[in-house]
Amino acid sequence: MANENRPRRAKGTGTIRKRTVERGGKPYTFWEASVTVGYDPGTGQQIRKTYTGKTQKDVKEKMQAAAVAVQDGDFFEPAKMTIAQWLDLWLKEYSADWKFKTKEKYETVCRVHLKPALGATKLSKLTTPQIQSFYNELGRTGKVTRKKDKESGKILERREPLTSKSIRLVHGVLSKALNTAVRIGYIKSNPAELCTTPKVEKKEICPLTDAQIKDFALLCAEEEYGRIYKLILFTGLREGEALGLTWDCVDFARNELKISKQLQRQNGKDLLVPLKNSKPRYLTVPASVMQLLKDERVHQLEQRLAAGEVWQGWESQEEMKKALVFVKDDGSSITAAALYQRYKHLAEKIGAPESRVHDLRHTYAVLSLQNGDNVKTVQGNLGHATAAFTLDVYGHVSEKMKADSAARMQAYIDALA
Repeated sequence: MANENRPRRAKGTGTIRKRTVERGGKPYTFWEASVTVGYDPGTGQQIRKTYTGKTQKDVKEKMQAAAVAVQDGDFFEPAKMTIAQWLDLWLKEYSADWKFKTKEKYETVCRVHLKPALGATKLSKLTTPQIQSFYNELGRTGKVTRKKDKESGKILERREPLTSKSIRLVHGVLSKALNTAVRIGYIKSNPAELCTTPKVEKKEICPLTDAQIKDFALLCAEEEYGRIYKLILFTGLREGEALGLTWDCVDFARNELKISKQLQRQNGKDLLVPLKNSKPRYLTVPASVMQLLKDERVHQLEQRLAAGEVWQGWESQEEMKKALVFVKDDGSSITAAALYQRYKHLAEKIGAPESRVHDLRHTYAVLSLQNGDNVKTVQGNLGHATAAFTLDVYGHVSEKMKADSAARMQAYIDALA
């Protein structure tokens, strides 16, 4: 009777303690956590699971993961847990410090590739050969393309090889998930570590030529988004950075831009979010670029007057100071998709149909290097983490740079004669 009246410990609760035992004649100290995961229906006794580790932090993480799973009704013993169940738990409980786009990308990889192929496999039974076979199959038939048949009108599906870059992404996500499972003691080792993935071939950088730049600049004069394209072309901003530029980050007196945020689509809404590395950078830009922004400021005031009651942007001069520089006629934000669609029309007209908006950024980088800017300056303007990365991307793209280098060396040789 005494046991029946004793209050039950809530499922998912647990305790942590430090223990010292003797092993091989020597004291061995470790941490131990015990978690209530349910009750035996026959005896009413608690069902407890024990986790051990070298540090209190390790054990606490294991206990918390089990506790959350119990509370949500998703608890599975590690030995019985499938890959699909672990991926769900991993995405839910270990993604707190991920950026939105990172989590979105990981969720897509798990849903499209990992769960269909490996989801039913027990986490503890996953092997390196099984994963390697999965990667190899992705390289043969991992991509599904859908195309409408002109005659029948039916949508036809065709399986094609997944790109090397995409396969390496799948490998990266799986490895990250399995490393977490190792860290909290669900598996002893990561079976993906010994797998091989295809090498990624670098895409050739395709900057616009001088003639194309001239034609493009002329077309931009009559284009709705022309000033955005020219800003990217002559500053090297990323699309999201240009679309997320606000008036308080434009210093007309110093010809300076502060790049501290980007416009990003999240759950159907355009939001201003921090840069990828969360570090702002300052660009000193040509006077013509500042004049472009002054023209845009006048244009935005005209947009506000013309829109009247349908205006969705700033409502006062004070609000305008922190408002977006580039907006639609009704004051709402411009999407990257809209920017891309308009750009493709212009690219066709200048004879560069394969060009993307991002290639304007590449063009800026190449022009800067050709005109004598040192790599460190270009790196800073582009917002790259290291000058080595800038060199790796752009060091081989300019034949003019090579010709100029040869000419300088010949001039030196001639001076010696």
